[in-house]
Amino acid sequence: QEEKLWDTMKITAYVLGTGLLIFTALMNSVSWYLGNIWDTSGHFWQTTWLKFYYLFDGKEWTIFLFGAALVPSLAFWGFNGILMVADVTGKPTFITRYRIQLGKNDPVDSKRLRQAIYTALCNQFFISLPMLVPMFYIMKRWGNTFSKELPTFHWFLVELSIFTLIEEILFYYTHRLVHLPLLYKHIHKKHHEWTAPIGVVSIYAHPLEHLLSNTLPVMTGPMIMGSHIVSITAWFSLAFITTSISHCGYHLPFLPSPEFHDFHHLKFNQCYGVLGLLDYLHGTDTVFRQTKAYERHRVLLSLTPLSESIPEAPKKAE
Repeated sequence: QEEKLWDTMKITAYVLGTGLLIFTALMNSVSWYLGNIWDTSGHFWQTTWLKFYYLFDGKEWTIFLFGAALVPSLAFWGFNGILMVADVTGKPTFITRYRIQLGKNDPVDSKRLRQAIYTALCNQFFISLPMLVPMFYIMKRWGNTFSKELPTFHWFLVELSIFTLIEEILFYYTHRLVHLPLLYKHIHKKHHEWTAPIGVVSIYAHPLEHLLSNTLPVMTGPMIMGSHIVSITAWFSLAFITTSISHCGYHLPFLPSPEFHDFHHLKFNQCYGVLGLLDYLHGTDTVFRQTKAYERHRVLLSLTPLSESIPEAPKKAE
């Protein structure tokens, strides 16, 4: 037990150290240029925020619901609405030609899709939304969430890095937890009904799993940091869209690669995390690294589908 605890502490220290090094490199390169752009437009964003703040007469609960619930939900359903059109109709071909698991969900079963939408909506309204109530009062204790002054761009990058690191750690370990045989059978199996996932399946899960693995890892970072509502809105929207991309089933140009999590749905016991760092440290991506999917696990910078440029090896004749 002591040896396992020590190994866990070393892994955690390694992850945190790596995250800090990556963040430092980011701060010294790209962020400098983006910061200059942000600073030149800072007056515009600050003025826009104040107009919005006074539009709601400074009513913090209304502002919080708008920023933490409505905007991210619109981002989620807007993005997934486009994907669902492609899933159901097979058009536009600009999207469907980038399908990862060829021949799957072509088209998606309408009955299963309705069930996924219903479950996703239930999780949003009956799990995520009530969780915003305790989060609101935690944020109010910090006193910065509804400040009339926006955070600086560099501080937002600091927060974004910390949010991502916290989400990676919490999601990885809670995800592995629900893969234990007993919990998998009664909880996580629902999510894995989709071996070839689609975007809306990102929150198609048992209510307990949605609370433990989907909601808490995303909410914890802002609660620890006492973040501004604008930062929370941006983070929640980004989290919704990235998890939708991870589940969408299409490896689209210029977007993050969904190959990693798509492989998890295909094989179940590989690729538990978001970034893949903890999977590498724990050896839960060894099979994935030996596949064509691993070769395709990169940002597509051309219009040629990776399923064509890096096809699966032909099956041997029996």
